[in-house]
Amino acid sequence: MPEPGAASSTPTLLRTAYNVLSAAIYRAAAQAGASGLRPAHGNAMEMLAIEDGLRLTDIADRAGMAPQSMGELVDDLVSKGYLRRQEDPADRRAKRIYLAAQGHRTALASQQAVRQAEEQIESLLGPRQYQQLRRNLARIAQLEAPPATATSVAEDRPDSSR
Repeated sequence: MPEPGAASSTPTLLRTAYNVLSAAIYRAAAQAGASGLRPAHGNAMEMLAIEDGLRLTDIADRAGMAPQSMGELVDDLVSKGYLRRQEDPADRRAKRIYLAAQGHRTALASQQAVRQAEEQIESLLGPRQYQQLRRNLARIAQLEAPPATATSVAEDRPDSSR
């Protein structure tokens, strides 16, 4: 197995691996009959498959997205019949978002694709390294990025005067 090159940063490797897995899940959902979806729709669908009936701001927070961007995805998914909005019984001014029947079918197809991806990864790495990978990713997920400072941002920018 080739070792990653020095030019491949860990975030790049993580993003590349995520993109490969995400594309496989998207293809499986499309093959199961989901039409009109884009990979970005998975940001909303995944959160609602985990916990249905969330408010838009909660979906956006959990997906790491701006509420405005998530709102556009949700609007599109509602118009396509994958999601539905319903009045929040605890606050009539708010709406909760739920998977519609078509959304449930798509979520099930995606969950099956996730299970297949898990099996492939475990087969590739072996059970011990697979569990170690999961532990390491969980630890990485707990990291908090240091706040950006004006100095660090300026240092990261290419500057022709140096």
